[in-house]
Amino acid sequence: MSNANISLADLETWAGYLLDHSLGGITKEDRVMIKGERTCWPLMEVLERKVIESGALPDVLLVPPNNDRGRVWSAAMGRSADADQLTNTPDWLRARYESMTKYVEVLGAEDPTQYMGLSAEQGQALAAADRRFSDIRLSKSWVITLFPTEGMAKTEGMDLEDYAEFIVRASTADPMPLKTAEEKLAPLFDEGQSVTVVTEHPNDRRELVLKLNITPSRGVMSYGLRNFPDGEVFTSPDANSAEGEIFVDLPVNYGGNDIEGIYLRFEGGRIVEYSADKGHSHLAAIIETDEGSHRLGEVALGMNPGLDRVLKHPLFVEKVGGTLHIAIGASYENCFVDDPGSDKSREQLIELEKAGQLNRSAQHVDIVTDFRPGGCGRSVHIDNTELVIRNGYWTIA
Repeated sequence: MSNANISLADLETWAGYLLDHSLGGITKEDRVMIKGERTCWPLMEVLERKVIESGALPDVLLVPPNNDRGRVWSAAMGRSADADQLTNTPDWLRARYESMTKYVEVLGAEDPTQYMGLSAEQGQALAAADRRFSDIRLSKSWVITLFPTEGMAKTEGMDLEDYAEFIVRASTADPMPLKTAEEKLAPLFDEGQSVTVVTEHPNDRRELVLKLNITPSRGVMSYGLRNFPDGEVFTSPDANSAEGEIFVDLPVNYGGNDIEGIYLRFEGGRIVEYSADKGHSHLAAIIETDEGSHRLGEVALGMNPGLDRVLKHPLFVEKVGGTLHIAIGASYENCFVDDPGSDKSREQLIELEKAGQLNRSAQHVDIVTDFRPGGCGRSVHIDNTELVIRNGYWTIA
């Protein structure tokens, strides 16, 4: 196992942003879960020390190398367990998740191939078993980052040194300039009623139009508060509303599997036709997970001009300045209410879910279209306002 040679100064800066900027600081009342594989230990160790120095309690959760993102069950369970085993999730793990107040997930795998090769049904079963734990995590203050590992560098077709340099440079950059750019766009999402996305199918040059209703939701600025590095303005559309077609040209890696050249067609908010030039079976496994995975939970604009090369990993590809992504699956509650944990907000969310506007699913998979020169993206409008790309940022035309 090889680790990237990252300086202690960079690790300190990186961990500081995660704890102080993303999580809003750590106090002695906090119990902070720090989750990741052993290969990510250089960053996890600094995070643990900083949590202790803040007077809080760290809860370090080491992930087995055959487990994708520390789900409740590993790939071994997906391949060999029966339905009763998969649904018999441990109460002690639920208690562990509920006891934490803040959460840092350090992505990065020693060997991503260890959790590849699952059938569609096996992958769907693992996602379904993990859903109640991911719901708990999302109800807390949380942030996700990606540590450079040799295994992950291989999935990108890069050597470890170049891969690590790119990851660390992006993960130690001040996120506040992103906030300044995003403040110009968030009001459009707040006040807008619809998003219209026009793409071009590369095979027959057909113009594809996708329309989404965003009336019940609001815009959320993302500048390092949930993902690090970051850079997006997003919302959750009315899950009943998607109509039309879209082509998604940037590659994404899901569960160690590459998916490229995605086409989707929607009727009444539901995906009724889909294909992928590469990884079609993996796309099918995502969409056929449950009813909610046939609908969209997010539409977002990538706003980070510092991400000057496109990686397959969703944490990075969706943030590239001049891209747009949609997410197959679950909506974000904070796109509909200010405080998802309050009693009033819970009542609102229940009503939105009953109406089908807020989507529930075991999946939330971001897929990305490139609107920069050479990409298949053609135009984006919020109501009648056209958005354009300047200096790597989306802005008003």
